[in-house]
Amino acid sequence: MLCKIVGIPLQVGASQLGCEMGPSAIRVAGLSDALRELGHEVVDLGNIAPPEPGEQRHPNAAVRALHEVSGWIRATTDAAFAASDSGMPIFLGGDHAIAARTVSGMAKRAAAKGRPFFVLWLDAHTDFHTLETTVSGNLHGTPVAYFTGQSGFEGYYPDLEVPVDPANLCVMGIRSVDPAERAAISRTAATVHDMRAIDEYGFVSLLRSFLERVERENGLLHVSFDVDFLDPSIGPGVGTTVPGGATFREAHLVMEMLHESGLVASLDLVELNPFLDERGRTAQLLVDLTASLMGRTVLDRPTRSY
Repeated sequence: MLCKIVGIPLQVGASQLGCEMGPSAIRVAGLSDALRELGHEVVDLGNIAPPEPGEQRHPNAAVRALHEVSGWIRATTDAAFAASDSGMPIFLGGDHAIAARTVSGMAKRAAAKGRPFFVLWLDAHTDFHTLETTVSGNLHGTPVAYFTGQSGFEGYYPDLEVPVDPANLCVMGIRSVDPAERAAISRTAATVHDMRAIDEYGFVSLLRSFLERVERENGLLHVSFDVDFLDPSIGPGVGTTVPGGATFREAHLVMEMLHESGLVASLDLVELNPFLDERGRTAQLLVDLTASLMGRTVLDRPTRSY
C-alpha cells in the first residue's frame, strides 16, 4: 500500500505547548522505516505551513487562538482531500484540533467516491465542545462537534462541505467528559464506549460490532488516535493525561483488529508532546501501534528497552 505522511504541527489548540514537535518526533522514531519493512511504499509530503498571523475574537472570552486554529483548519482540509486521492494518508499532529479538517477532508473524499463515511475516535475525551460551551478555551476540544455539523462554528471555522453523520461515529476510551459535552453528545446518535463499558465488555466485542457495520455498508473508515487514549503509564508524552486508559496490549489489539478488517482508509496520530515524553517512549509506541495497524503481528514485534 502507498502510505502518505502529512505533518500538521498545530499546537495552539492545546493549553500546553510542545505538540508542534510531534510530527518530527514520530518521524525520528522510525515511522517510515517501520512501514517500509512491512512492504508498504512511503511518501512523506512534509509539513503543512502555518497560517498567516492575525486576530479573531469570539463572544466567549475563554476561546484562545481562534484565528490560528481556524487558519490551520483551512489549510488542512485541502491537504487531507488531496492526500486521499490514492493510498492511505497518515496525518501527524499536532494537537487534536487538526482532526476538525482531516476528518472533513476524508468525508469529502468518501462523498466523491459515493461511499458512506465512518470515524473511529480513540481518545480519553469526546472533544464535543462548541465555541460557546468550552470553558478552558482550548480548541482541541471542539473538532468532533464541528465535523458532525453542530451549531456555533458559523463565521469562525470554515464552512463544512460534507458533515459527518454522528450515527457513523464511534468513540472509544472515554473517561473525561465535561457536563456540556456529555449533554450534547447524548442528544446525537453517536456510539460512545467509555472505559466502564470496555471494562465490562472488552474492546473486541465493542469494536467488532462497529467494524461489522462499516463493512456491511461498504464504508470508508477514518481512525483518529489521540495519545491520551493510552494509559499514562505507557504513553506519558501528552499534556492531557487521564489515568485508566488502554493498556499496551489493548491498544495493539485495537490496531490489529483494524488491520484485519481491511477497512481503514486514513489515520490521525495526535497530541504527542515530545517535551513531556520519556526518551522517546511514547513516540516509539505510536510507531509500533501504526505498524500493528499496517500489518505487523505479535510474532515480529521488536523488543524495546527504555
